[in-house]
Amino acid sequence: MSIEFKKISLWQTAFLGDAVLTLPLINALEERFPGAEIHFFVRAGVESLFAAQKNLAGVYGFAKRGDQKSLKSAIEYGRSLGRKGFDLFISAHTSMRSALVARSTGVPVRIGYDAPWYNRFAYTHTVQRRFNERAEIERLMALGVPLGIGLPAPEPELDLPEESLQKASDFYSSLEQVPVLGIHPGSVWETKRWPAEYFSKLIDLASAEGVQVIAFGGPGEEEIVSRIISGAHSGDKVLNLAGTLNLPDLAAYIRMLDCYVSNDSGPMHIAWVQNVPLVAIFGPTVEKLGFYPRGNNSTVLEERLACRPCGLHGGKVCPEKHHNCMRLITPAKVWQTVAEKLSAGSPF
Repeated sequence: MSIEFKKISLWQTAFLGDAVLTLPLINALEERFPGAEIHFFVRAGVESLFAAQKNLAGVYGFAKRGDQKSLKSAIEYGRSLGRKGFDLFISAHTSMRSALVARSTGVPVRIGYDAPWYNRFAYTHTVQRRFNERAEIERLMALGVPLGIGLPAPEPELDLPEESLQKASDFYSSLEQVPVLGIHPGSVWETKRWPAEYFSKLIDLASAEGVQVIAFGGPGEEEIVSRIISGAHSGDKVLNLAGTLNLPDLAAYIRMLDCYVSNDSGPMHIAWVQNVPLVAIFGPTVEKLGFYPRGNNSTVLEERLACRPCGLHGGKVCPEKHHNCMRLITPAKVWQTVAEKLSAGSPF
C-alpha cells in the first residue's frame, strides 16, 4: 500500500498488558509514516500510562465496561471518530464491539484480523493473526503488513512524565543504599496469583539478606497486600505502596527497582518494557500463549503440568482443585532467581 497516511487511529482496548505490548507497532508506524499523527485508543483507566508517549498525538480511554458498554454506544463512538479526519484505522482487538467501532468510522482504510467472521464486514484489509504460531508482539506487527511494515519488531519504549520520574527519584533517594525488591501479588484472575503465604515467605527470605522490599498493588489489591505483609515475620520492614500510585507513578517506581517479582499481569509488562530485572510467575497461563515478558532481564518461572494452560487468562478457581501450577513454584526457588538477579546487578 503506497498511501502516505497523515492521521492514524490505533485501537487496542484489551487489558493493560496488551496495550503495553502494542508499543513496538506504534514505533513501527512512526518509522513508516514519520509525518503522521498517531492516536491511541485504549481501555478506559489505562490511558494515563501513555499520556507522555512522545510518538503519540493523543491517547483516549474507551469505557467498554462503563458508559460505552452497549453496541449502540460503540456505533455512535465510531461515527464520532469518523468525523475527526482519520485516514487509517488499525484495530488490534477482535471483539464485535471493536468491529462495530471500526465499521462505523467510515475511515477509508481499516485494518484488522481476518477472524472472527464478522471482521470481514468491518475492515477493508485483514491479516491472519496465527495465534498458535506467533507471540503477541509478532501478531500485532502482522497488522502492519498491508502497510509494508515487517519484522523484526522495533524495540519498545515507554515514555513517562517528568513529574512521575522525579517523584520516584525522590522516594528512592530517601532509602538506604541496599538492593530493592518490588513485589506485585495481585491479578484480575485469582488463579494467576502466587499464594499469599509464599509472598510472605519471600519477604522474609529477602529481608534476611538485607534487601528492602516494596509491595505494590493496584486499586482493590490493598487487602491482599496487607495480608501478605502481616503474614511475614519481617513485615514491619516492608514499604507498602499498594493503592497509592497512579499508573505513570507506578511505572516510574518500577523502573528504579533492582528486581521485580510479579504474577502474569499488566505490571509485569510495565517492568520488562523498561528492562527491569524481572521474575514472572506463570501458573494457569504459559509462555506459548505469547504474552510473556521479553528481554534478557526477564525470567519466567513455571511448572510443566499436563493441565496447563487451563485457559487464555486463568480463572477464579483451579479446575483441578489443587492449584499446583502455582503451589509447586516454591518461595525458595523464586528467591534463588531473585538473588541471582540482584547479585548480577549489584552484589550484596
